[in-house]
Amino acid sequence: MTDDAPSADRQWRLVREESRSGPMNMALDEIAAETAADGGPRTVRVYRWEPSTLSLGYRQAPETVDWAFCEREGITVTRRQTGGGGIYHDGFGDISYSITAPAAELPSRLLDCYHLLCTPVLDGFERMGVAADFADEELPAIHQPACYLRELHPAHDVVAGGRKISGNAQYRRKDAVIQHGSLTYSVLADRHLGVFADPGIDAEAFRERVTGIDERADVSRDEAVSALEAALGEWVNAEEGEWTDEELERARVRAREKYESDEWVRRRAESR
Repeated sequence: MTDDAPSADRQWRLVREESRSGPMNMALDEIAAETAADGGPRTVRVYRWEPSTLSLGYRQAPETVDWAFCEREGITVTRRQTGGGGIYHDGFGDISYSITAPAAELPSRLLDCYHLLCTPVLDGFERMGVAADFADEELPAIHQPACYLRELHPAHDVVAGGRKISGNAQYRRKDAVIQHGSLTYSVLADRHLGVFADPGIDAEAFRERVTGIDERADVSRDEAVSALEAALGEWVNAEEGEWTDEELERARVRAREKYESDEWVRRRAESR
């Protein structure tokens, strides 16, 4: 536990990488926040998306998606509680994490909260041998609907060698905060672009903006996951844990009723 970590007198659990569907991953983040708000353990977790999933930002227009491509390629589409652009996730190129804790235990100022909760993410990159840090300047958007091609923001975008390697977002409820993010292990440009209806750029241009861990360091995906899990767990002195049966059941219901529903996924924010 470092001085710039959340309170040491709270119980934290580390849930190691699991393979779950996109709707279930989003539901578990939400359930973890409810558990923390109700006095249960705070959660840090690393997770994998199977099948491959496009997660849309909360206000992202559904017409920005190439639905035919996603259906043809077996890519699930869900929608996050957090804003920003869509992200293509799969079981290899993407490493995802989340941190959930009561809002009262975290900084109320958004920028301070981002910098606090990204501390273990940057530590994870350092353990992997990747020189990464927050973007030091804003860069214009290339394709606004795509998270990795939006304008770079120094508050929450992490770059390596001037190219984006991680995006992070927060959903702040009255009683809890969820921060989740995506670390690029390997740049799969054609897949990232294929899920969008009209990205307007090619794979080469995508790679000029985005880099992956495998380009920056000689580290396997399993080693990268282990480094991130260690950084998250040590940061809050977490004990290795797992979901309770009750949490899993609530998450299954939440995934089915919310994150899999057309009402949530395909409708605009103002009409949900």
